[in-house]
Parts: sequence; structure tokens; C-alpha cells
Amino acid sequence: DDPGHSGANLTDSIMVLSLDQEKKNAAMVSVPRDLWVDYGEACLSGYSGKINVVYACGEENGGETVGSQRLMDKVGEVFGLDIQYYAHVNYSVVRDTVDAVGGVSVLIDSDDPRGIMDRNMDWTCQYRCYLVKWPNGTATLNGEQALALARARGEGAGYGLGGGNFDREKYQQRIMVALRDKALSAGTLANPIAVNGLMDALGNNLRTNFTAAEIKTLTELATEVKNESIRSISLVSEDHPIVTTGMYSGQS
Repeated sequence: DDPGHSGANLTDSIMVLSLDQEKKNAAMVSVPRDLWVDYGEACLSGYSGKINVVYACGEENGGETVGSQRLMDKVGEVFGLDIQYYAHVNYSVVRDTVDAVGGVSVLIDSDDPRGIMDRNMDWTCQYRCYLVKWPNGTATLNGEQALALARARGEGAGYGLGGGNFDREKYQQRIMVALRDKALSAGTLANPIAVNGLMDALGNNLRTNFTAAEIKTLTELATEVKNESIRSISLVSEDHPIVTTGMYSGQS
């Protein structure tokens, strides 16, 4: 969600998180933004198209709540899930929350021996910097770098992101887990400045159907789920790929 951008209401990052309150485990799966679906209604782009348009289609006809419900229903239909809750954030939340907790550490594991590089966001520094350029191994990122990595998909000059949007989704999940770890660390929670920074970063940039009581339960559960109990599910694993790239109706 990018206010002021021509595609401001396109949900280019869609992630499903399943939490088991009894077993204290979690599973994460990213929904490819280019997944081709039937909309079930007339949208500005037609009756079918990429899944990242579903929210915008519902929102233009009924507002935030309708758009979010349509997207939950469509993702649930595709994956065979009953999705009950949503959290809708602007992409700037990634930058601001990472900065609020003092940065995060993310594993870079490209099949390129050089690591990864993507220059798509370097226009923000007039190409005098490299926002996404790290060797393989653990990289420590500030908010601007984390946001750039979350948006990087190997277009243009660069290397190590041959999976395109699938690589982007992988690193988005890692940023989320790293942010959760840092936010739940004793040092962060005991720091009033960091806590206030987190609240400010969310502010009006978060829309959700969680109630205050449910958010409290969710926060408590987040402290109980260990890293080894969080499973990231890939739809493009080499052993059992479920989706692949291609052209449909003239679109990728």
C-alpha cells in the first residue's frame, strides 16, 4: 500500500500466517502477487487478473473493510483456508519499525557467490549508495535497507536474485521474523524510546480487524512461539514446486 503511487492500492506483498495457540507453532507462506485469479465481479482491470488487484477492486466498491474481506476470501479460496483476520500496513512500516528497534539481522543465502545486489531503489540516494548489496552470510540492516530488500527482485543491474518475486518473498519473511525477534528482545521492550517508536511507526499505517483484546493475546503468543517452531513454506521449492512463472493474457 503506497499512498501517492499510481498503484497505491495494489497489495504487492501478501503473506498468510497461521498460529497454533495450543502447540505454540506458526507457519508462514507468501502469496505470489502475480497469481492469476477470477475476481468474481467487475473491476477496473476486468473480471480476472492478478491477485494483487483483489483488495483494490473491493475497496473501490466498498472501502477498506470490503477490500480486505475480498482479499481474505480469495486467498482462502486459493489455499483452502478459513482466514479470519487481516493486518493491512503501508510499506513504510517496514522501514520505521526496523529503525525503531535499532536494526535487524537477516541471512543472505544467494546461489551467486558474490551474494546479492539490486539497484532499483538506489535512485533515492541518486545512485551514490547501494541499499541492497551484501555478501552471503548474516547482514545487519537499518530501516531503509530492510525496506529496499523487501522490494528487491533482481530487475535491472544486479545479481543474486534470479528468483525474482519469489526471492523477494523469501527475504520479506526473514525480515518479519527478524523484526519480531528484535521487538520481543528484553532490551527492546525495556526501552521506552524503542517502544514508543514502534507505536509511532504503526500509528495510522495499520488497519486490522483484530480487537484490542485479541492483539494482546497475539502479542503474548508471539513471545511463546520459538524460532524453531516457525515454518516458512515455499511454493517454489526445487523438490515440490507448486507454482511457476509464465505468461497469461499478455501478462507475466
